[in-house]
Amino acid sequence: MKYLAFVACVAAAHWLTTPATAQSTPVHIQVSLDQPIADMKPVWAWFGYDEPNYTYMKDGKKLLSELAALSPVPVYVRAHNLLTSGDGTAALKWGSTNAYTEDAQGNPVYNWRIIDSIFDTYVQRGMKPMAQIGFMPEALSVKPQPYRHYWKPGQPYQEVFTGWAHPPKDYVKWGNLVYEWVKHSVQRYGAKEVDSWYWELWNEPNGKGYWQSTVEEYCKLYDYTAAAVKRALPTARVGGPHVTGPAWNVSEKFLRSFLDHVTNGTNHVTGKKGTPIDFIAFHAKGSPRVVDGHVRMGISNQLKDISKGFEIVAGTPALKDLPIVIGESDPEGCAACGMATNPENAYRNGTMYSSYTAASFARKYALADLFKVNFLGAVSWSFEFENQPWFYGFRDLATNGVDKPVLNIFRMFGMMKGKRVAVASDRMYPLLTIRDSGVRKATTDIGALAATDKKTATVMIWNYHDDDLPGQAESVAAIVKGIKGKNVQLTQYTVDRSNSNSYEVWKAMGSPQQPSAEQVAQLEKAGQLAQTGSQSIPVVDGQASIPLRLERQGVVLLKLEW
Repeated sequence: MKYLAFVACVAAAHWLTTPATAQSTPVHIQVSLDQPIADMKPVWAWFGYDEPNYTYMKDGKKLLSELAALSPVPVYVRAHNLLTSGDGTAALKWGSTNAYTEDAQGNPVYNWRIIDSIFDTYVQRGMKPMAQIGFMPEALSVKPQPYRHYWKPGQPYQEVFTGWAHPPKDYVKWGNLVYEWVKHSVQRYGAKEVDSWYWELWNEPNGKGYWQSTVEEYCKLYDYTAAAVKRALPTARVGGPHVTGPAWNVSEKFLRSFLDHVTNGTNHVTGKKGTPIDFIAFHAKGSPRVVDGHVRMGISNQLKDISKGFEIVAGTPALKDLPIVIGESDPEGCAACGMATNPENAYRNGTMYSSYTAASFARKYALADLFKVNFLGAVSWSFEFENQPWFYGFRDLATNGVDKPVLNIFRMFGMMKGKRVAVASDRMYPLLTIRDSGVRKATTDIGALAATDKKTATVMIWNYHDDDLPGQAESVAAIVKGIKGKNVQLTQYTVDRSNSNSYEVWKAMGSPQQPSAEQVAQLEKAGQLAQTGSQSIPVVDGQASIPLRLERQGVVLLKLEW
């Protein structure tokens, strides 16, 4: 009788915001606070981008401050081009620091000014670099010309890969560059601070793009790099190889070859067996497509990559307990390709990106549980692009200083702490089903991720589908069990068409490319996480019943305090 009464009260929950009509039969979700799974690791608190010079610009600093504020732990930041030669001018898929040049006699000249301005911006906000050691300075490249690229969206992507993508002409000079950089960092920030960073070599070396050479040459570069890092700070953490797509045959071979080298190979510097490695990194991307006039996401592609990467590490006995970082973890591969040139990227401005993020991160946790690996972090390759059109369709967290809906999912994650606990839903796709097939059936994926800590609990619930199509809102009947109190204070936060959504507000304004100061203020307010309900509810036999309605591609966070 209690359950029937609970279901009946769903329709009466007017304080929960959803404009569409819900189905009559609710989706049932049960959260068991007394069934812990593992720590609620903040694996989401990692972000990255191609253009390092955006870091210290106006909107870059604003977004970094917001990321630091939303996270209860230090946020890690990974950026490309930290050793690339140039004058510091920012452009799409480009950046430079001019850290290394040579004088007329070929002697090294080190200049840390721009790198310092980047890392200072992080450290001042309590953030941590995942310091990417790359790319190749012009004076060290075996094939330096052409060096600077001028790629724009719509042009062949291969034009990006110029002289910076080649091996060094002198490995000793390369090693000394790395040593001097790490030594300088210790002198500037202190050994304790630098001890908390991660140093990693290069980006996506598996192929003829970012690394214009072989796996053997990469392993040699890694040996010299790791030796230099440890020489400057023996306790520093160094790793790699940041291959992309472990589920691809060529990437799997590269990753396995690298792992075999660091465990069994001959070190190019010492001549001994093996090379220091403190963490393992690979990338995982989805694959959206335009199908029958709408975007269809490829969440299965991304989850297959993660699954294969975890499987490979778990199957390497000497390394299976090392931390794993998914160095780029995104719905697809080109953050700087807007929807004007790549219409499949139209998911980025609205709530499709939000619900995908919620549903995919929950499966990352689940895959780590399945393979029993030490999952440390997943870098969302999404930041901001300075001086670009409003809502141009880049894969970013904010546009012109205004937060997009997806950033509010990370604000939700920032409230989740303690232990992850068991969740059951009669509409959540099984882990291996969504990994192998995605969400392509008529029904959406309505699932939850939950955590509890002392006298609080948080439950994130999403309504996701691969197809970006309209659909009616759904009734959800959530039961939270294992509460040790007589009443709970329930607060709800929502991301959907009407809440936490600057994009819909911008469209309602007429999509202005030169919004007024008043409009910008409205957009900034709309970009924040919206609280959509707060009330006290009773606890009966240790459980609370929470009815709600959830739009297609909507996400809700329930916060319970007692």
